[in-house]
Amino acid sequence: MSRIDSIQAPVAQDMAQFRVHFRESMRTDVKLLDLILRHILRRNGKQMRPLFVFLTARLHAGVGPEEALGRRSQVAASLIELLHTATLVHDDVVDDSDMRRGFFSVKALWREKAAVLVGDYLLSRGLLMAVEDDTYDLLKITSRAVREISEGELLQIEKARRLDITEEVYFDIIRRKTASLIAACCACGSASAGADEREVERMWRFGELVGLAFQIQDDLLDLGEGERTGKPTGVDIKERKMTLPLIHTLEQATASERRRLIRLVRWRSNDPAAVGEVMRTVLEGPGMDYARGKMAALLEEAMAELDGFAPSATREALRDLVAYSIERRK
Repeated sequence: MSRIDSIQAPVAQDMAQFRVHFRESMRTDVKLLDLILRHILRRNGKQMRPLFVFLTARLHAGVGPEEALGRRSQVAASLIELLHTATLVHDDVVDDSDMRRGFFSVKALWREKAAVLVGDYLLSRGLLMAVEDDTYDLLKITSRAVREISEGELLQIEKARRLDITEEVYFDIIRRKTASLIAACCACGSASAGADEREVERMWRFGELVGLAFQIQDDLLDLGEGERTGKPTGVDIKERKMTLPLIHTLEQATASERRRLIRLVRWRSNDPAAVGEVMRTVLEGPGMDYARGKMAALLEEAMAELDGFAPSATREALRDLVAYSIERRK
């Protein structure tokens, strides 16, 4: 049994039902749309976000692994996956990306207009699903995530133009842009199982901590281990994204060195030699270890949120899922 199969074991039947439920939610009689949606379904990854939904739901549901979770949990998982898929389709347009998980993106195959409309369609399907099932509490949680993601993307665009991102602003951006979706997974999972408002907010915070750590790991991979993933290293620098290792390196640098690095990022981000120079400076400086320390502290805080739950296979699977997400190499 692979590690991911072991993590899925407590919610295996929930995941099996979800795949059917999610495929049904993507059905349409518009031929072009159906073709694009089938392309998207074929390249679905490990579906980590539904896993977060079901594992947090089971933490609160009080049912055994042989009992299926209720329909609300299925709706929660599908809502999250529809939202996540929509953001990926839109991101490829925003980032002008032709590839997604080793496949041609929707934007590359059907152009920007179709990609934007497909993303909008996926968001609308989620809205309709929530209304049809009277799951307005789940809709409120996912709508909060949509707002946060949009604000985070726009804040990053604003700051990238000036390259004046402090560590505080960096965490504000990634809290909104990345962490809010994992937070929504965990909040939706607990809400779908009948948790009260205080507990739902607690699980939002747990997911938010995991999401923050996840993004820092992404920063580290781009700088140090990209060659092992097939992802070109230095992409963040080329796109003038201020990551935590770079921000800390700039904060610790002399004024003249800081100005030099900022000039390289601002004016020569398309020059491989300049990108390599910035990368070497960050890799040889204090930024990498500092970022690893921040990530470890966030994970420790996240795990502490789970200590209030009785020991169970579900709790351990959730812990392992967090570790698996962070230990990834791509």
